[in-house]
Amino acid sequence: MLNDLIRNSRLVSHHRPAPRAVTDPSTWMSAASRLSEGQLTMLGLWGERNAVHLALLDEQAGMTAVLSLEELQKGYPSIARYHPPALRLERTLRDLTGLEPEGLPDNRPWIDHGRWGLRFPLGTRSAPAPELSYAFLYADGENLHQIPVGPVHAGIIEPGHFRFTANGETVVRLEERFGYVHKGVEALMVGTDLARGLQLAGRTSGDSTVAYAYAFSRAVEAALGIEIPPRAVWLRALMAELERLANHLGDIGAICNDAAFALMLAHCGLLREHVLRAADAAFGHRLMRDRIVPGGVAADLDGDGQAGLRALHAELSWKFPALVELYDNTASLQDRTVGAGTLRNELAGQYGAGGYVGRAAGRGFDARRNLAYPPYDELTLDIPLLSDGDVNARIWIRVREVEQSLSLVEQILDRLPDGPVLSDVPPVNEIREGVALVEGFRGDVLAWLRLTSEGRIERCHLRDPSWFQWPLLEAAIKDNIVADFPLCNKSFNCSYSGHDL
Repeated sequence: MLNDLIRNSRLVSHHRPAPRAVTDPSTWMSAASRLSEGQLTMLGLWGERNAVHLALLDEQAGMTAVLSLEELQKGYPSIARYHPPALRLERTLRDLTGLEPEGLPDNRPWIDHGRWGLRFPLGTRSAPAPELSYAFLYADGENLHQIPVGPVHAGIIEPGHFRFTANGETVVRLEERFGYVHKGVEALMVGTDLARGLQLAGRTSGDSTVAYAYAFSRAVEAALGIEIPPRAVWLRALMAELERLANHLGDIGAICNDAAFALMLAHCGLLREHVLRAADAAFGHRLMRDRIVPGGVAADLDGDGQAGLRALHAELSWKFPALVELYDNTASLQDRTVGAGTLRNELAGQYGAGGYVGRAAGRGFDARRNLAYPPYDELTLDIPLLSDGDVNARIWIRVREVEQSLSLVEQILDRLPDGPVLSDVPPVNEIREGVALVEGFRGDVLAWLRLTSEGRIERCHLRDPSWFQWPLLEAAIKDNIVADFPLCNKSFNCSYSGHDL
C-alpha cells in the first residue's frame, strides 16, 4: 500500500532508514484518501519554508515512509480536509511556516497566540499580525452553559485551556486550546550542532527525556550510518524501561488519587521515587537526562548500579502485585473508573493513538514490537491489549506494562554484553537526513532531521504522541459529568510541553 505511493514519487537518496519520496499533489491526495479509509496511519506532518512532509505507517507491512511536497510557493492540498487527525498539525504547520493548507476545515491559529513578536518563525519570519483572534466553537441548544477552565490550573501542572459546554453536569462538548508553553524548540535547533540539538530534544517533554534523546540519537545515527556498540544498545533499552516504570507508577497513583483514593498515590509515589533513585545511582541522573547520545550512551553501568537495579526489581516484583490487588478489590474506586471516559475503538484507530490510550481501546501498535528495533528484537515482550477504552482499561494497561517492563529490565540485566558504550560520530561532508520512531511511555515518539554538509542541523522535527491523544480526550469526556474530567484527563496524561514544543 505504502510502496504504491513511493513508486509514483522521486526517492531522496540521502534519507535513512525509511524512504523519503518527493511527490506531486495527486499522489499527496492519494495518501490523504488512504488515510481517510484507514489503509495507512499518519505518524506526523510538518513543514519548512517551502516544503511539507507527511510521515506514514503501513501497519500490515510494518513499513514507514515520508512523503514530501517541495518547492511550494504559498500552500499545499490539505490532508485534514479528508483526515481529521491532521487538523491541528496543519494549523500548527501554518503558524510556524506560513504555508497555507488549501481546503483546511478550521482556519483558526493553533500554536501562535500572537505573542511571539513575529510570525512564521520557520518560514518567512514576517512581522506580527495586529491581533490573532480566537473564537471557540458555538454549541446551540436549550439549557447549555459554558465552563472555562485554565489555562492556569491548581497544583503544578502545565497550562492548557479547556472550554466545556454542559447541560447541567453533563458535558456536551469539550474544546481544548494549547500553545501556552511553546518554547520554539524546532526553531532553536536550526543551525546548531548535534550536542545542542540533543540537549533541546531531551527537554521537549521532561518526563520523556530518555525517549526523545533515544529517538533523536537514532535519527542522527540513521542519517550518518553509525553503528553503536552492542552494550550501548542494551543500556538504552534499560533506561527506556526505567523511564516507563517511573511514569506508569506515578500515573497509576495519580489517577486513583483523582478518584479520592490517596492510599494508592502514596504507595505508588514511593515506588516511583525508588525507581528514580535507582536510575540516579546507575546513570548519574534521576531522569537519565543527556545520558543517551548520538553514538551510544554517555554513562556506563557499573557493578554497584547493576546491584541497585536488581534490588529495585526485587522490591517492585514483591510490592507492586499487592497494590494491583488493592485496586482490583476496592469497589468504590472501580465505581469511579469503570465506564468513565470511554474512547471508541474506531477513533483510536483513526487517530493512530499510541501507548496506553490506544492499547486500552483496541489498537495494539507498539514500536518496540511492530518495528522491532534492537535490542527489542531479541527480547520477550508481550503487548497488553484491551477494548473497553475507559479509565479502568487505561489503568490496567499501565499495570500490565509495569509488569512487562520489570520483565524487560531483568532480561536486559541478565544479557547485558560487555564492551564500549560509545562510537565516534564521523564528520559530515554532505547533506544527510534520518528518521526514527521510538516507543516512549505515552506511545511512539517521532524524530526527523536534516544535517547540512557541515554537520549542523538544518531542520529537526519532533512529534509527541500527545498530538494524536489530546483530541481523543475531547471525544472521551462527552456525556460524562464535569466532575469526572480530572479523572479522565489524568488517565490520558497527555503532555502539554511535548505538544506545544
